[in-house]
Order: sequence, then C-alpha cells, then structure tokens
Amino acid sequence: MIAQAIGSIVTGSLALLTDTAHAITDASGLLVALIAATLMLRPANPKRTWGFRRIEVIAALGQAALLLVVGTYAAVEGIRRLFEPPEVAAGEMLVFGIVGLAANVIAIVILSSSRGANFNMRAAFLEVINDALGSLGVIVAAIVIATTGFQQADAIAGLLIAGLIVPRAIILMRDTTRVLMEFTPAGLDLDEVRRHILELEHVTDVHDLHASTVATGLPTLTAHVVVEDECFTDGHAAEVLHEVRECVAGHFPVSIQHSTFQIETAHLTEDEPALVRHR
Repeated sequence: MIAQAIGSIVTGSLALLTDTAHAITDASGLLVALIAATLMLRPANPKRTWGFRRIEVIAALGQAALLLVVGTYAAVEGIRRLFEPPEVAAGEMLVFGIVGLAANVIAIVILSSSRGANFNMRAAFLEVINDALGSLGVIVAAIVIATTGFQQADAIAGLLIAGLIVPRAIILMRDTTRVLMEFTPAGLDLDEVRRHILELEHVTDVHDLHASTVATGLPTLTAHVVVEDECFTDGHAAEVLHEVRECVAGHFPVSIQHSTFQIETAHLTEDEPALVRHR
C-alpha cells in the first residue's frame, strides 16, 4: 500500500492511484476481518444469545461499501482522463506495479486456504485477487506507455480496475444484505419445506414458517406445526417433533441444524392473534 501510494504520487498514474485506494481498502478490510474474527470467538451470553457471530456479516458489508466507493471514483476519473490524459512516468510506474503484484501474490497464498470460511475471509480474498489483477493492469499499461507513448493506457487500466471492483462489491453487498434482512437462505425453498412437513403422519398444518441466516454456516428455521389433538395424549407429539427436526436437517440442500418448532393443536392455533398467525 505504501509503495503504491508513493508510486501514484511520483508517476501521476490513475491506475496506481486506484490500486492504492484499493490496497488501503484491503488493509482496512483485513484489520476489520481480524477484529471480527476475534469477536466471533467470544461465547454467547444471556444478553447476546448468538454472541458476535453476525459481526462478520456487518464487517463484510462495510468492506463492500468501501470497494464500491473506490470503484466509482476510478470509473469517473478514468473517463475524464481518456479525454485529458496527463503525462505518466512509465518506467517508475512499471517498478511500482511489480512491487504491488509481488505483495498481492504473497497475500493470495496466505488467504487462499481459508477463503471460504466466512463472509469476511471471502471479502478479504476477493479484494486481494482484484488488487493483484489491478497491479497486473498497471504493469501492462506501463509497458504500453513506454513502448508506444499511448498515455490513455493508464486511464484504460484504471477503468479496468474499476470494472473488477464494482461487480464484486455489489455481489458481496447483496449477499450480506440478504443475511441482515433475514431473507430465506439461498437454496432453501420454504414451500418445499412446508410440503415435506405436511406429509408427515399426524401433521395437519404448518404456519409461521421462517428461515434466516445468523452468520456463515448457521441457518435457522422456526415454525408452528399443528398436529392431531390425540398426539398430546398418546405420546405422538414428541415423535412428530423428532421427525420434523430430522426432515429439515437432511432433506434439503441447506441443512438446518438449528431449528425451533412449536407443536400445537388446531384449537391452540385458533387462539393465536390473526396478525401473528400467517403462512
């Protein structure tokens, strides 16, 4: 980050400046990821029943927002420089581009083994990959300028870096927003879940069915399951609860290991407020 910052000042390169801003985002993102990972290790307590598990989602959303700002700036400035290209010191630009690429390759090797662990690691890995591609673009632009004098190559490289940053930032923002909005986990069809539960013996209705994701690898599901009145006198209620739990844990692409079910009769369902009772 420091090397690229110095390089952007020395050379006047937009590509290096954009890559520097991206590197700053990487560094701050990695710091946030480290803090979030540390907080996630804290145990749950009566005031924080999930502990700090969701902090990784909030941190990843912040990283995505920073990336989006950087990418937007690079796009606007790149378009301006296409029409008003400044003089860029190609030789120095090449040197700093190589330094940046080497540093990013090292970071990629370090992060690659854990990139799928959670949103935070995914965000950090994607940022470093994008930064490495950006450094590669800086190198190519420097070579083009040095050999042909085509100064717009720097602006084009800056636009390409923006093109790498913005789509991934939007995807990450979409995924983390889904979690914070408590949307149904991707790959889980609640209509299919309801159908499977209704097929179980003694089950007559399913309502108040909700599913969400607390954090990476922790989907949850809750529902009210209506059973025949006799189930509370002949012992079938406990059996139905066991079968429902097994159903949601093993029949669907998203395995729900943390589920909460309220077993009730039709009479109890009628006593629920109309505004609360829904599909």
